[in-house]
Amino acid sequence: MNKGATMDSVKQNVGQDMSTRKALFLLITVFVSSVVAMFYVYLKFPDLNESERHHLRIPFDIEDAKQLGLVLDRYKDLYYFEVMFGIILVYIFLQTFAIPGSLFLSILSGFLFNFPTALLLVCFCSSLGATLCYLLSQLAGRRLVRRFLPEKAASWSQQIEKHRDNLLSYMLFLRMTPFLPNWFINLVAPVIGVPLFPFAFGTFLGVAPPSMIAIQAGKTLHTMTSSRDAFSWTSMCILALFAVLSLVPVLLKRQLQAKIK
Repeated sequence: MNKGATMDSVKQNVGQDMSTRKALFLLITVFVSSVVAMFYVYLKFPDLNESERHHLRIPFDIEDAKQLGLVLDRYKDLYYFEVMFGIILVYIFLQTFAIPGSLFLSILSGFLFNFPTALLLVCFCSSLGATLCYLLSQLAGRRLVRRFLPEKAASWSQQIEKHRDNLLSYMLFLRMTPFLPNWFINLVAPVIGVPLFPFAFGTFLGVAPPSMIAIQAGKTLHTMTSSRDAFSWTSMCILALFAVLSLVPVLLKRQLQAKIK
């Protein structure tokens, strides 16, 4: 009996080790593929002078975004799809590996493209990058969280079970509000049992309101001094209104259930 239990434990550990290796292999593969794709776009870009090449990098503050915007705006008309594809790749890369900087790319998209194109680009990149981050976390992060934060993981999972019928609304609410950073949501969602569809679809719709504000701010990129300039009190109130509206179906459902009981 003890021998059989020991063998089962060994098989389970071997299976977990193999799954971890696969997860790490996938993680490295996605990372390397993303870097190669971005380098390919860089090679396809026209020859730049030294000052322009210096600014062709991922923006991590508003000054970086300004300088990059000026460089890309010079070549956008002749190399429209190269510029767009480059932004898409970098955006997805940052979202996939939970690297800060996507806000500046949203502002930059508003500067370079018309509003509908920029909004669709940002929502698509946000949802796809977040989904890839979700899948990577599902493979590798779940074991880490459950190993080092077992009590937290169990508590979060219980909360998800309580609200499983309203996950889309809650995902919309979280994406529209600053209570939890997006990278944290992407990493933790698969660990606590959030299904992929409400996660991806909720991300696509939920990032639209804050992205609209960032994109609109991009129209005045040359006058911005900080990313905080994009979010005025008016825009924050609008976001709060959208966040409240996202919870209206939940409140209506609860009222209906209370009346039926």
